[in-house]
Amino acid sequence: MLQFDQEQGGTYQEGLYDPEATAPRVDIATALTAASREHYREHGWLSVEGLLQADELAAAKAAIDDLIEGRVPVFSGVSYEKGYKDSIETMSPAERYDAVRKLYDFVPYEERLATIALGERIGAICRHLLERDVRLFQDMALLKPPRGGREKPWHQDHAFFDYPLGTRIVGVWIAVDEATIANGCMQVLDGGHRLGPIHHFRRRDWQICDTDMAGRKSVAFPLRPGDGMFFDGLLPHGTPSNNSAQRRRALQFHYMDQAAQPTDQAERLALFGGEGAGATC
Repeated sequence: MLQFDQEQGGTYQEGLYDPEATAPRVDIATALTAASREHYREHGWLSVEGLLQADELAAAKAAIDDLIEGRVPVFSGVSYEKGYKDSIETMSPAERYDAVRKLYDFVPYEERLATIALGERIGAICRHLLERDVRLFQDMALLKPPRGGREKPWHQDHAFFDYPLGTRIVGVWIAVDEATIANGCMQVLDGGHRLGPIHHFRRRDWQICDTDMAGRKSVAFPLRPGDGMFFDGLLPHGTPSNNSAQRRRALQFHYMDQAAQPTDQAERLALFGGEGAGATC
């Protein structure tokens, strides 16, 4: 049975994504220095060039194609855009490829992507930034097709995870295609992780209210294929729509303190849920 994303998105006001700067990248050796760890603590992010080598990048592209096109036995973690629910069965293979919103939970089935997600290069940087042992707990590929790839509104990733506030979580976002401002690269609120939990509302997605982000200047992360960025689980971030002619695919992994223990949804929503707190958007 085909799966479709829960959200359908929608339009958003001009200027909601308004970068005042682009993030500088460091090499892998520099990522493992005390200065980079301090930068991550202060700003909530670290951009790293060459996170994937050429052969790993080629393997990632081939693996994404195989997952989407049904060449990986048993795997079922393909989520299509909700808006295509009535037309998906009549689409050509190329059209169906560009109807995919995300892939998820592929590590147990796809060795090429598992090698990347569980590899020492990424693991070493995560351990360095968090100063503790970590474990992978989420794996995804996020797709924005050309000329219409949907926005992911401003949000904090911790708002989606049933783990107590204070749990150290780091996201890793890796460009598979070139990521540009035009095709929907990552944008963040610099240092916004220090604001703590922000109320989220069910609007175009489970998101921070647009009025809370309007007028705030962001930092954008244009990345070459194979470059990546590490970001704190409380860092507000989003990706605008892709209205360019270029496809934008990315891998995203989340790691946490290896000793972390889950909480329940009620505790999470008490921290991040705007409606339950009586807040308005």
